[in-house]
Amino acid sequence: MELISDAARALIGTRSDWAEACHPVEASETRRFFQAIMDASPRYRSEAAGSRYGGPVAPPGFPVHAFRRPASDATDPLEGRGDPEFDGSSRLLRHHLPRLPIALEGVLNGGYEYEFFSYARVGERIFSRSTYRDLRQREGRSGPMVLVIIEDEYAAGTELRPLLRAVATTIIR
Repeated sequence: MELISDAARALIGTRSDWAEACHPVEASETRRFFQAIMDASPRYRSEAAGSRYGGPVAPPGFPVHAFRRPASDATDPLEGRGDPEFDGSSRLLRHHLPRLPIALEGVLNGGYEYEFFSYARVGERIFSRSTYRDLRQREGRSGPMVLVIIEDEYAAGTELRPLLRAVATTIIR
């Protein structure tokens, strides 16, 4: 049974516009992030003022986590949590890409690959755009699945200085 329709295949190569994170990089966010990853490098703290960075920077993986619902968003992503089939809002693979017309419901994280270019600086705005790179159907032990490959680019500032590129594999089954 073919799960990847012509309509879904037509979305391969679709690239979103740049989307802006809901607020600039904040020192308190970077502090919590470097504490969570247990990397106490001085480049993430005020000691970085005289360094080659010119001030504190965010850890390399931070831009991925800068995109979240703004505090002003009143929607409840856990609204369906009483349903045993509830899978959160993860089925919306990227909020700024069109939804894939695939007739499967379960979603799994298939992994990430990162390529780092630069650090985001405290006070900078972070931007992101996504591209559907590929769709592949596979047969697993529990039945058919579709692998969705999405490339995310992250950049900072009005000049869109590249920060990182992430390639995500999402498994729909």
